[in-house]
Amino acid sequence: MPKHRLSKKGRYIALATTSVVVVAGAGVVAQTSMAATTWPAQKTYTGRAFDACTAPSLTAMNAWKKDNYYSGVAVYIGGKNRGCAQPNLTKSWVKSVDTAGWRVIPLYVGAQPPCQTSGNKERFTAATATAVGVSNANDAIAKAAALGMKAGSPVYLNMESYNTADKACNDATLTYVRAFSKTLRTKTYRGGLYGFSTSSAKAIATAQDRTDLPGNLWYALWNGQETTTKDWPWNPKLYTDHSRAHQYQANSKETRGGYTLTVDRNAWDAPVAIIG
Repeated sequence: MPKHRLSKKGRYIALATTSVVVVAGAGVVAQTSMAATTWPAQKTYTGRAFDACTAPSLTAMNAWKKDNYYSGVAVYIGGKNRGCAQPNLTKSWVKSVDTAGWRVIPLYVGAQPPCQTSGNKERFTAATATAVGVSNANDAIAKAAALGMKAGSPVYLNMESYNTADKACNDATLTYVRAFSKTLRTKTYRGGLYGFSTSSAKAIATAQDRTDLPGNLWYALWNGQETTTKDWPWNPKLYTDHSRAHQYQANSKETRGGYTLTVDRNAWDAPVAIIG
């Protein structure tokens, strides 16, 4: 399991053809309580994507693009629990990789649940879940905008594993996620969540009250299957409008164009950043 979403101390504790299309309003129908009435068209990417602890250098990105295996890259734009420094991740870097044909996926490592057993730097409680969710979302929007990711872009909230059977903890987590997603939408950014199929993603997919939940779900299920449909664990009617991503392999050490990176592999069919 890679250590790059939470602090390095805590990460282990938590359990092909590509195409790009622009779909007006896609993914928005999965989100309720929409605050904005006019939305930029969603930029959807369907194909392979990788995420790495630190955004690679432009030289490595260019070498990997020539290999033409991946065309999507997830980057960790912020959050107090982000586990790695990002010396390469600048507005110029984002613009350069976008121009080269990469589809950029912003991921924000926000506060984590009170019952989670990890050494993360920021947690929320039942009492602070709403306020922290709003604060984290505003910070995520500021970080995304500073990198040139325009309104209409998604931000995927990283939620690590926790005990979903702990009702008080699960309720607090859903409150936090709803506050985060709702705040994104008030600023016309699309909500997304990265989580594990056995815990955090499951909590979102199986919640009966769908109000203000993120409209895009990126689930970690390390079964080696490059698909967002055949192994979808929940109601098949959920997240069907280009709003699913599947992290199917972790810690894959790969060499492309002479550059070796350790990455997580993803099958992607969901929104990506709109770069200005």
